[in-house]
Amino acid sequence: MAKTKEGTLIHWRNSSSVLAIFRLMPEEGSKFPSYKAGQYIALQHNDCRLTKKVVGEDRKVEYVPVLDGQGNPKRGPVTHSYSISSAPFETLEKGHLEFYVILEIDEKGVPGRLTESMFRMSPQGDNKLGYYDKIAGDFTLDKRAVGFQNVVLVGTGTGLAPFVSMIKQLHFEACRGKSDGVKYTLLHTNRTYEELDYREELLAIEAAKKFDFVYVPSVSRPAPRDLSDAKLGKGRANNLLRHLFEMPLKEEQDLQEAGAAGKDISRLKAALDKTVRPVLPQQISRQELIRRMDPPKTVIITCGNPWSMEDIQFVAGSNHIQFEKEDW
Repeated sequence: MAKTKEGTLIHWRNSSSVLAIFRLMPEEGSKFPSYKAGQYIALQHNDCRLTKKVVGEDRKVEYVPVLDGQGNPKRGPVTHSYSISSAPFETLEKGHLEFYVILEIDEKGVPGRLTESMFRMSPQGDNKLGYYDKIAGDFTLDKRAVGFQNVVLVGTGTGLAPFVSMIKQLHFEACRGKSDGVKYTLLHTNRTYEELDYREELLAIEAAKKFDFVYVPSVSRPAPRDLSDAKLGKGRANNLLRHLFEMPLKEEQDLQEAGAAGKDISRLKAALDKTVRPVLPQQISRQELIRRMDPPKTVIITCGNPWSMEDIQFVAGSNHIQFEKEDW
């Protein structure tokens, strides 16, 4: 089993109240293990709410607080794996690992055990974070994209993390004369413009044209500022893909299927009415993107929201395109 070490938080930046990028240096006298873009590492913090799994009479699973003898919630260590958003060359040069995290909130409004604890950290205060001295995972280009001429990466929310690592590493290698001749397309969706973390860096990599890379940023809950930005796409990632392949929106398909089955469609109709219609950034045409997605030569790789990944898999299958996703 990998040894647990203690790293130091050296940087923390919030793009919203629930999204953050942070950098972690290894334990003094140590280096992080070498890794490939797309891999993950297990992190641990010792000031987390402890819970236990309880199965109710209706078989519904809940996680309830663990209490001490006085009835107070217990706190202790919690471990979770996170994709690394820094590129391998960055860690070699600067020593740190970078992560892109979301403050998890359950359906009752209770924050996640580890992320609630992590979001109270700061470089100037509680800045120690445990990690397992092992980096693992097969969500890498040499495992998921080998043999394909077109690689379409779809990152929703913090699911962007492994793709940022991949794109930065590809750019670094291309600047040094190493190129694989593959066309890379990244569809990056978050709720608003402010939450499109890494956008400027990805736009700069695209503009440098060191390798064949097209970046498609989009927001799923556009604010007035976003609606007036013609260079910004609108709509969820799965619906953008459906738009490219001239498929109905997910909400339209659900409504049609429910209506055909004679089911109540009121909730689905309300969902469709609220859905943001997909719009591509002005500088990118649908025809250009479709040319980059020739089915026999293409793989769609996704990471992020499980609901979106499930529908992206459906879109890929409907168009006879190889599909890969990050599974935890």
